[in-house]
Amino acid sequence: MNLSSFWSLIPLIDEVGFIHPSQFVTLNKEATSSLKHEDANFWSRDHKLAISTDVLLPLYNAAKDAFMHAISQYKRHGNLSDASGYASNLESEAMKHSKALLLLSCDFGTAWNFRKLIVSKKQKIMLFLDELLLSALVLSYSPKSEKAWCHRRWVIKMIAGKCSTLQDIAGKESELVEKIAERSKMNYRAWNHRCWLVSYMTTEQVLHELKKSRNWAGLHVADNSCFHYRTRLMLRIMEEHCHKLEDGTSDENNEIYQIWQEELDWNEALIKRYVGREALWLHRRFLSLSWIRHFTTTLGDTSNYRACKSSINGDIGIFMDNELHLANSCSTIPDNDFEDFQAQAMYSATYILWLTKQISDSQGIELPEKPNLGSLETMLNMACPERSFLWDILTRITGKCDEVLKENNC
Repeated sequence: MNLSSFWSLIPLIDEVGFIHPSQFVTLNKEATSSLKHEDANFWSRDHKLAISTDVLLPLYNAAKDAFMHAISQYKRHGNLSDASGYASNLESEAMKHSKALLLLSCDFGTAWNFRKLIVSKKQKIMLFLDELLLSALVLSYSPKSEKAWCHRRWVIKMIAGKCSTLQDIAGKESELVEKIAERSKMNYRAWNHRCWLVSYMTTEQVLHELKKSRNWAGLHVADNSCFHYRTRLMLRIMEEHCHKLEDGTSDENNEIYQIWQEELDWNEALIKRYVGREALWLHRRFLSLSWIRHFTTTLGDTSNYRACKSSINGDIGIFMDNELHLANSCSTIPDNDFEDFQAQAMYSATYILWLTKQISDSQGIELPEKPNLGSLETMLNMACPERSFLWDILTRITGKCDEVLKENNC
């Protein structure tokens, strides 16, 4: 197939889609007469490009053959003296055909790698930015393309330290992920890219992202990827706080304490509002474990062991009372036919079992008021009877930890 029609439509395109030939009729009806297309295989309007699925295979074969021929010529003559500009022309041809090929097949690794080779050789900021535009175009039709996301990370690594607007780029990347996440649900690759970006953000950007992502997370409570992103942001805040404590530039825990407390309160509100959402309970595990490790009193030196231990019991006792109250409020199963209530009861019970063991393991203390393991096992058996064997093992393990702890404290 002749690629000239395809190439004439690519410049200034910001979104690509593949549609059935029957949809072209509808598109042309919606367009004004001046925008109707005689070519039944392509449609372009407002920087959007639609390609008929009928021509995908022949178009791909033509683009692939053109690209492979171009890189073959480049490898053969690319090292020649460029006085006549012949090598540059070969390079431009190969880059042009690699772009066409990637818009038709986003996982063609050879094309991505060739572009990396050329761009890294030239080391021009504008070329790197062009690669961000190309990969964004690829992601418009294939939002879960791992190679496209990897290419963006490669570009950002290459321009880090060379580009004065890196923080702006990181901010725009975050906005791109959120835009794609709206169209592509449960997109782990997109959110993983956003988590990776956190290391390139300033402290102000991290705090802004934490605040901004709350609204999105509150509307997508089943999407664990967004809560994982919030976890990454909060860990970055904690890391910087710990560094300041080590350097002696900060001795206040009030701000970070408030961040964690607000997240715990918000998470509790979501758990009560949206019944049976596992992502919310998993996020609470992270928050609780961080709270135990960073915001409860530590033992200190052995000379003041009893006083410090009493303080720990008090801090964790208050925290555990709140968690037990939350779990109890979520343990009721008013309707056996509504599976979300059963899931809520199961998640709350397993959360308490997990939390009990984490406190014993991390602090080495016995809880002042322990949960009733028998009641928890009964609740779990009611919520999910087919896993009764698993619940029995979990409660036995938790009980065993308590027995060992008592023996060590005697």
